[in-house]
Amino acid sequence: MQVGIVGTGYVGLVSGVCFAEFGLSVVCVDKDARKIRALREGRVPFYEPGLGELLQRNLRQGRLGFSTKVADAVRGSQVVFIAVGTPPRGDGSADLSHVEAVAREVAQHIEDYKVVVTKSTVPVGTGKRLKALIRKHLRKEVPFDVASNPEFLREGSAIEDFMRPNRVVLGTESARATEILKALYRPLYLIETPFVITDIETAELIKLASNSFLALKISFINELSRLCEAVGADVHILARALGLDQRIGPKFLHPGPGFGGSCLPKDVQALRSMALQHGVRLRLPEAILQVNQAQRQWMLQKLKTTLQPLRGKQIAVLGLSFKPNTDDIREAPSLYIIQGLLKEGAQVRAYDPAAMANMKRLLPQVRYASGPYQALRGAHAVVILTEWNEFRNLDLQRVRRLLKGPFFFDLRNIYPPGQLRSLGFEYHSVGRP
Repeated sequence: MQVGIVGTGYVGLVSGVCFAEFGLSVVCVDKDARKIRALREGRVPFYEPGLGELLQRNLRQGRLGFSTKVADAVRGSQVVFIAVGTPPRGDGSADLSHVEAVAREVAQHIEDYKVVVTKSTVPVGTGKRLKALIRKHLRKEVPFDVASNPEFLREGSAIEDFMRPNRVVLGTESARATEILKALYRPLYLIETPFVITDIETAELIKLASNSFLALKISFINELSRLCEAVGADVHILARALGLDQRIGPKFLHPGPGFGGSCLPKDVQALRSMALQHGVRLRLPEAILQVNQAQRQWMLQKLKTTLQPLRGKQIAVLGLSFKPNTDDIREAPSLYIIQGLLKEGAQVRAYDPAAMANMKRLLPQVRYASGPYQALRGAHAVVILTEWNEFRNLDLQRVRRLLKGPFFFDLRNIYPPGQLRSLGFEYHSVGRP
């Protein structure tokens, strides 16, 4: 079976490479000719562990191809995935213009039965909208189905998430489309992956609801971290006790400077906006967004209160990406906090193993270091914003010698407070006494 994928961003490229690894023939399409040239040469345009090796192997074995023409993705493919961006508009609603443009172009090249599948995160009702749009732009009467197959890929762990997912969600309208999509994922039956077969509307909502609930867990523990500091409790022991309740679970109960990335902020906004369009006000998504913004403000206030005045102070920032093992800085807490430091007149020297090139384009006034210790030299304070593994085992005595001041802001709680204070640091973390 041949699969066509339109869009070679994070979701489209990971999906295409992994489907090829399943043994399928895959054609990935993108209008960016320079990106397509790089992919044909085996070069991945973003940082994702393990993706480059899989890309190169499947190119060599002839299962994976790249093109700038949508016709190449449609011709010969039984399934065509739409995996282009759905960025938020000013009101938080998803901009579907790219998805609709692809649907119109796909329709122009359908000559026989196809299943057109949305991988992009879209509001409920998009499937029906695309079905009408494709039918309108067909060159001739030909059968087709529209389906929804939302992705649940974590940046930094995308290969594992595709190969060993918690579940696969298929939203379809026909038994024929269901069987074809199940065939794509046949290797997952061997590892007993749960499949959720449902209607298109429910599948579309599952993705938005899932990410909003994860954001809720992060926001809940971040709110409690503030209370913990006020009453002298330890948020880590609290989170562990909560997580041991099997009804709750431990994942995403990690306090920090707030969530970021391309999914959680956008999807919470999209869920809230979509509900309002249907006359339903969802108060929890509103609260999640408010809590996340307040958490970032609280982190910045910690720095301002401790280091005042900030003007003229040299601050070393370790970690720029919104999470480890990615170069993605979209909605990253580092953006808000660094911009706040610069506004107060501080000087920032930053280091990140993967995300500095992306950050330089947005904040060229920041000085960027070649390693963590270079960033620390002569700084009045160090701020850890991303829990990369290389920051978990810093030579703390060397850190203390390099710093001009004793201030250590561990906003990911990766070090024991007692150890840092015994070395002479004035240590600040999140939600710990």
